[in-house]
Amino acid sequence: MMNDDERIDDLQRNGYRIIQNKNCFCFGMDAVLLSSFAKAEKGERVLDLGTGNGVIPILMQAKNPGAFFSGLEIQEVSADLARRSVELNGIGEYVNIVQGDIKEASAIFGGASFNVVTTNPPYMNENHGIVNPDSAKAIARHELLCTLEDVVREASKCLKMRGRFYMVHRPQRLVEIFDTMTRYHLEPKRMRMIHPHEDKEANMVLIEAVKGGRTLLKTEQPLVVYNDDGTYTQKLLEMY
Repeated sequence: MMNDDERIDDLQRNGYRIIQNKNCFCFGMDAVLLSSFAKAEKGERVLDLGTGNGVIPILMQAKNPGAFFSGLEIQEVSADLARRSVELNGIGEYVNIVQGDIKEASAIFGGASFNVVTTNPPYMNENHGIVNPDSAKAIARHELLCTLEDVVREASKCLKMRGRFYMVHRPQRLVEIFDTMTRYHLEPKRMRMIHPHEDKEANMVLIEAVKGGRTLLKTEQPLVVYNDDGTYTQKLLEMY
């Protein structure tokens, strides 16, 4: 049953659709790009931390058949949206949504229980100026209920040895991100910068890290989102 604040959007993949609520944080390009950057092999178990309305596990299931996906979300309204979207697409056999706290992820699911962990976490660690800190949008954008360290720590605990961790974040926090990852035995292995325009600095970064991996970082060719005329670049469309 949908309410007046909700809408159904086409995900442009496998005929899948997603239910969104305008009062909650609606997914953006970062989530879609992460779902293409991250990979899951047949039989692998995948956990998405802070799944929101479930867009990442739903898109990843469309792109990586044969894997099983769990999404963890603390906000009841978002977890409900995610569950209903899973049901709408008839993929409950492959995608499971759990309401719970990222800080307790390893206790909820058990340690070393996943091959892959993905996350599109809150980017902002400066919380001043928030009008309503209890709003769904503020919680999704700001580190109000969990920090970068919480996310990385629990990802590492949930991953099996040699498991892969995929995250999208802001380049301004790369030093902190790499330092936190290595402290929790997650070695950055692959990175791709995302630029809105060719002449603009990067505003997103995609990172893959391996639990217990050796030190070797591959920097992929930057991805530019928009052409000069405002249309999407061919590389962006290919990644989508």
